[in-house]
Amino acid sequence: MRTATARPLPEAVVPEAPVVPFVQPAARLMAHAAAWLMLVGLLTGGYVSAAMTGKVPADPHMALAAHLNALMGTFFLLGVAWTLPMLRYGPVGQRRLAWAVIVANWANWGITCVKAWLRVSGVDLIGQPVNDAVFGALTLSVVLPALIAAGAWVYGFRRAGAR
Repeated sequence: MRTATARPLPEAVVPEAPVVPFVQPAARLMAHAAAWLMLVGLLTGGYVSAAMTGKVPADPHMALAAHLNALMGTFFLLGVAWTLPMLRYGPVGQRRLAWAVIVANWANWGITCVKAWLRVSGVDLIGQPVNDAVFGALTLSVVLPALIAAGAWVYGFRRAGAR
């Protein structure tokens, strides 16, 4: 009778764990804000149809603009989030940029929903208090933050030592 010789067993083949890339906190914040903005933007489609059928007293064209502002804002948020690793900013700068883009896009959706209900354009000061208040709100919470964010986004692509 033959005795078995002890041979080392071959190493078990263990599948490698999937590599999960590091996601900057600001990018996750923006992606999360974009997901919510997409959801409310899609739900705003119901507001659009209610305005178009007269079920709510809102301007249907401005309601549609709110719907589209949310959808377009979603892609603005995702575009900036995706490019954060390409920018020269550290975590603090990325977070500031993220909040500027988030505030501008959420405010754009929200104020446009309200101005549809108020039936004012809010694109210029015309001496009508409600319209002028909407104009001020749009300027302070949408136009200025969006311009600052877009400028900072463009500037962030410059190399650290470039002049």
